[in-house]
Amino acid sequence: MPAGTSWPSYLKMVTASMVAMLAGAEVVHRYYRPDLSIPEIPPKRGELKTELLGLKAKENQDQISQQQ
Repeated sequence: MPAGTSWPSYLKMVTASMVAMLAGAEVVHRYYRPDLSIPEIPPKRGELKTELLGLKAKENQDQISQQQ
């Protein structure tokens, strides 16, 4: 076994690691509650809540500078 550990201790370590990873993923998934629905029409650029907040401000600033 790796690092000279016995089978029982190795299996306990692997099991504990897997349980911790799965529990952590479940906690994060429940905390953030991702929207897993797929829209029929793709949203326009800048409409997604997950995009950077500065994107809309930058686009507005670019449009204003182009109009002048």
